[in-house]
Amino acid sequence: MNRSRPYIIYCLIALAFIGLASQLIQNPGGLFRSLLMIALVTGIVYFVYKRLTKDKPVKKEQRAFIKAARQSKKRQKLKTKERSNVASFSLARSSKIIKPRKKSDVQLTVIEGKKNKKKNRALF
Repeated sequence: MNRSRPYIIYCLIALAFIGLASQLIQNPGGLFRSLLMIALVTGIVYFVYKRLTKDKPVKKEQRAFIKAARQSKKRQKLKTKERSNVASFSLARSSKIIKPRKKSDVQLTVIEGKKNKKKNRALF
């Protein structure tokens, strides 16, 4: 069945082209009218489908998430504007560029040792 599937599809496509060509030769006005009707019906069905399945955040979590996303975008825009203003002000104020120190990603922890404590030999 898998080997015959591409042949069936190719035959259907070839028959469709033959049908369109014969319709174009015999009745071109009817062909364009039928294509226009198909496009019109498809557009109406698509419009109705999009209208009915419009993404409406019904749940509170979804509404809260959308609100938080909007606020985050606003904050991000404000930060970029502030950065550009601060950068231009600082460059105008000082001609010398100061490189900020890079923070080390390594976090060191101190492990307390027991150097001066005597072992309790009674537990062994």
